[in-house]
Amino acid sequence: MTPSRDIGRLIEIMAALRTPQSGCPWDLAQNFATIAPYTIEEAYEVADAIAREDLADLKEELGDLLLQVVFHARMAEEQSAFDFGGVVEAITEKLIRRHPHVFGDERSQTPQAVEGLWERIKAQEKAARRPSPSEGALAGVPVALPALTRALKLQAKAGRVGFDWNDPRAVLRKIREEADEIEAALDGDGSDAAAEVGDLLFAAVNLARHLRADPEALLRRTNQKFERRFAAIERALAGRGKKPQDATLAEMDALWEEAKARE
Repeated sequence: MTPSRDIGRLIEIMAALRTPQSGCPWDLAQNFATIAPYTIEEAYEVADAIAREDLADLKEELGDLLLQVVFHARMAEEQSAFDFGGVVEAITEKLIRRHPHVFGDERSQTPQAVEGLWERIKAQEKAARRPSPSEGALAGVPVALPALTRALKLQAKAGRVGFDWNDPRAVLRKIREEADEIEAALDGDGSDAAAEVGDLLFAAVNLARHLRADPEALLRRTNQKFERRFAAIERALAGRGKKPQDATLAEMDALWEEAKARE
């Protein structure tokens, strides 16, 4: 088979890989559960390429992510559940349905109004699909999400039913309260300190939400900043003929502050 810009060729290649006897043994051995971790990994690699502003890599990573969709669709087709065309049809229907301000008579114009409209339509769809009076307000948040993202979604759902602060400063006070509880745990036997750190992280996510920021994106940027500044420490120490393990903490801390000042 030759490369092609046609999605049909990709679907054909996936079908060939999954054809018994003539296909790829590894691809044939997979199922939804074994492929799911790769799907998650590819989504992260897309986000990483975006964070690095590497558009060439983004093109490749988007292709890898698209392959995951095609792979899952092929396995579903083999079970006569749905095929790739069904996936495309479902998402196009959803986009039209959730954008009445573009394809219908709704006149929501601001991003905030559109976001609220999207959530209302989404809730209506969910109620129609799975009517369950016993289902709680926090239902529907996938447990496999990264913990920061899941915390964000849980807090947003709780906020929609009124369980929320209306001032980010109130959340900041909660963060200070959680930090005090960590200190109190450390002053004791320390057994509860780790759990209190979890509460602190949850409160920090809540503050990010109130500032309309994505905690995952914020932490990724902070990770990159740490890597950049630590690399500067290593370069400076190498100029002195040292490695980090040969330097004192005070020396490395001074170099950290120099790297910070240069930024």
